[in-house]
Amino acid sequence: MNAHHLVFCSSPEWAKVVEEQMIPWVVGQADLGDDVLEVGSGPGLTTDVLRKRVPRLTAVELDDDLAEKLSARLAGTNVEVVQADATAMPFETGRFSAAASFTMLHHVPTTALQDRMLAELCRVLRPGGILLGSDGMDTPERRAAHEDDVFVPIDPASFEQRLTAAGFATVVVETVKDRFRFLATKPL
Repeated sequence: MNAHHLVFCSSPEWAKVVEEQMIPWVVGQADLGDDVLEVGSGPGLTTDVLRKRVPRLTAVELDDDLAEKLSARLAGTNVEVVQADATAMPFETGRFSAAASFTMLHHVPTTALQDRMLAELCRVLRPGGILLGSDGMDTPERRAAHEDDVFVPIDPASFEQRLTAAGFATVVVETVKDRFRFLATKPL
């Protein structure tokens, strides 16, 4: 993540958007269960809001520095921070009741790795577990914000098919303006 993007994703303005708009829009009234996984937690603003909704949250972050800072900040809470690659997570199959991804998929450097991560998320979910999340679509403004950064936007029109190919069922993808949200269930 470039420095400008990291500053924005750590800002009080973004925290307000996350708490008042993004999490309510994506999670809604979904029952996330007792053991939830968040991938790509970054500086942890989504983690801060999500952890208030669940008994136990595991936040996976690839970046060593971000994972270390988030772990220190959330020590003693219901959050365990794990520095790991979401395409090959160190968790047993079927552990989590739900998994979440908020505006991070476009930071996965290739479509093949994105698909590998989706399959890995399906693997670590329990049968009947849900995957939910959101991301932004390709816009000139979003491209500019990702200058000198990884930006591989997701096409929401093909995302349902990609989630199904990763092993999910009952997939819903909804687009609103320049953002989309998704909900998918691992088959029983």
